[in-house]
Amino acid sequence: MDMKKRISMELGDRDPTEVLELDVHSCRSTDGEVEGLTDEYKELEFLSMVSVGLSSLAKLPPLPKLHKLQVNNNAIAGGLDVLVAKCPSLSYLNLCGNKIKDLAALEALRSLKSLQRLELIGCEVTTLDDYRESVFDLLPQIVYLDGFDPEDNEAPDSEEEDDDDDEAGPTGDGDDDDDEDSEGDDGSEGDEVGLSYLMKDGIQDEDDDDDYVDDDEDGATAAGVQAEKRKRTAEDEGDDDDDDDDDE
Repeated sequence: MDMKKRISMELGDRDPTEVLELDVHSCRSTDGEVEGLTDEYKELEFLSMVSVGLSSLAKLPPLPKLHKLQVNNNAIAGGLDVLVAKCPSLSYLNLCGNKIKDLAALEALRSLKSLQRLELIGCEVTTLDDYRESVFDLLPQIVYLDGFDPEDNEAPDSEEEDDDDDEAGPTGDGDDDDDEDSEGDDGSEGDEVGLSYLMKDGIQDEDDDDDYVDDDEDGATAAGVQAEKRKRTAEDEGDDDDDDDDDE
């Protein structure tokens, strides 16, 4: 299947301005040029044209938002300056298995300030002495070359990073929830105890209302009793005196 037909098939009923990713690997370019891709694909962020027989990128349309370009296993030998003009946001470029023979073919990439990852495995340039050091010196913006940084640390896999972020979740949320639950439990328990206490006091107050006597009333009652006793004693003594007089 030729490239133009493959792109049309991948597009389907969509509007080209809505396409963010396009993969047309293993189709064939009839003349070694990009075919069927127009400047309507201005929102494109990912483009894969692997093993399609490309020898040139000259007919690549302007793709201002393209971040990742895979053109490995083609016959590209140079002309990479077209990427600077048409793909200024490019951060990942895979040129593995092409015909890049020397550093001069890569020099145009210096102007791609966003370019961080470059893949050149299978290109003749990788056989040069001090190849890695030379490329890092030539392209100082590059962070990873062929999957490794200058200290031979492997580049992270973007898909694995996304998975880790999904599994991790926000830091500290679980602890905060536990604290809130604990506080809520303590508060609820305290409210129940307080309510029970008040209800109990209320019941006791209702039961003791009839038995309750004020201290002042207690004092007055006691004084009255004592006075009544003294009065009765005096009367009894008087009665005794009268009886004595009668006897005489």
